Amino acid sequence: MPMVELGPAATQMAELIEGVPDELLGAPTPCLDYTLGDLVDHIRQLTIAFTAAAKKDTAAMTPGRAPGDAKNLGDDWRTRIPRDLAALAEAWREPAAWTGMTMAGGIDLPGELAGIITLDELVVHGWDVARTTGQDFDQDRESLEAVYGFVKQFSSAGEEARRGMFGPEVAVPDDAPLLDRLLGLTGRDPGWSPT
Repeated sequence: MPMVELGPAATQMAELIEGVPDELLGAPTPCLDYTLGDLVDHIRQLTIAFTAAAKKDTAAMTPGRAPGDAKNLGDDWRTRIPRDLAALAEAWREPAAWTGMTMAGGIDLPGELAGIITLDELVVHGWDVARTTGQDFDQDRESLEAVYGFVKQFSSAGEEARRGMFGPEVAVPDDAPLLDRLLGLTGRDPGWSPT
């Protein structure tokens, strides 16, 4: 897997987080187990975890994965999370982040795999936040192609057990836009709406 620039996805996520209104924090999201506030907290956590993974900073790595919970956001989340997202993108610009072994969520994994998982989280959850809040989502083609290639691996025969990490696949026409095909592979209905 080649090194991918995470800056566009991190920047878009930061803008989406800044645009989340307080009154929607309890709203449902395409992530069935998460309200919007819980999802924003999940994004907060993954930003910290994958920054540590890029830096191979074992002191900052968490031993496991806690579910997102809006109660953990704190008062400054609209400024803190975007600042942390900028640090995340910067950490993954280092070629060393994409090599060797690292850890995220208590799981050992190759740096290049951690990098593409980070991008996947930013792109897919960016869409989740955008759809829930009614904000625009316009991800760059390179990021979409990289994430689609990663997720597509789990839709082949014999990968059913690993597909659960995304949810059951949603059927999307083969000629649908790339974003819609990606969303279908992650178990999301491209036409999802919070109402």
